[in-house]
Amino acid sequence: MESAVQIDGSVMEGGGQILRVSAALSCITGSAIKISKIRAGRSTPGLRPQHLSGLQLVSDLCSGSLQGAAIGSTDVSLSPGKIRAGNHTADTQTAGSVCLLLQVALPCALFADSSSQLCLKGGTNAEMAPQIDYTLKVFKPVVEKFGVSFDCDLRMRGYYPKGGGEVLVTVTPVKELQPVTMTERGNITKIYGRAFVAGVLPYKLAKDMSTAAVRTIRREIKELYINIQALQEKEMACGSGNGIIIIAESSTGCVFAGSALGKKGVYADKVGIEAAEMLLRNIRHNGCVDEFLQDQVIIYMALAKGRSRIRTGAVTLHTQTAIHVAEQLTQAKFTITKCEDELSSNVTFIIECEGSGATNTHL
Repeated sequence: MESAVQIDGSVMEGGGQILRVSAALSCITGSAIKISKIRAGRSTPGLRPQHLSGLQLVSDLCSGSLQGAAIGSTDVSLSPGKIRAGNHTADTQTAGSVCLLLQVALPCALFADSSSQLCLKGGTNAEMAPQIDYTLKVFKPVVEKFGVSFDCDLRMRGYYPKGGGEVLVTVTPVKELQPVTMTERGNITKIYGRAFVAGVLPYKLAKDMSTAAVRTIRREIKELYINIQALQEKEMACGSGNGIIIIAESSTGCVFAGSALGKKGVYADKVGIEAAEMLLRNIRHNGCVDEFLQDQVIIYMALAKGRSRIRTGAVTLHTQTAIHVAEQLTQAKFTITKCEDELSSNVTFIIECEGSGATNTHL
């Protein structure tokens, strides 16, 4: 392990994202890594069940060897081998997010010799993570622009605290990823969404979330029909939960979202308003990706062959962290340029990346 790249897990955002980006890039580039001070500043430092199952999944995907992989561990080493296609299963055994498992595994599976099936188990609509609906409606169409191709079969939804959700993801490998330019937002052409209740919660909650969200968006966007379905999840759900996700699409193919999950003692309309305000905030800045997609595209920009340019709102700490790790583990070079708009008070940024042009040696 002498030659392992040393990654400081406590820098910048200092959370699970450092693990996900560095483990995936280690797998793809074949560089061994040693991550120390994992989640050092968090209330529960070290690896949580979800981080552990993510690392085990990557190690499994790249026939690697993991050291220090245990709950609460703050130091982990990964020595990657050859990326193996086929069937891989990861189970957080908790409501740990299947969407975060996909974030770490998808880039790796793209560089396998044939297609992979990933069976991911845990929470599908969990706190502190994208909801599966976000992954399917926002993340998927945008990463597909890089040449990524995957299918996602949502078998079961799972909620906090039990989890029990399951998605089956089929990933098609690529020879290389292509760069993406998204600099023109265009007009918002469509707003739609879903408000759901599952388990023992009454249907009225879903309708209240939907109504409050529509009312909030209407104040600002008057010309569009807004369709937010209120749904009672039946046999497709494990456990009880409620939440809402609202999607906006633009004339140039940009996609944005606002979402929120219900918690004990929080009124349903408050949940709806929270999601609506998040969506409006992400539409106002005139960037081409929302604040959550921003950091998720960094690894794809870093791996692509050629120059990507993406316009964003304020650059998040998660994004800066992903860039920091990507530059440590690949030859990619990022620059961020601030753009003042003379017509409005909007400040946007262009994240530009000269990608490392990773090629799939197994194909």
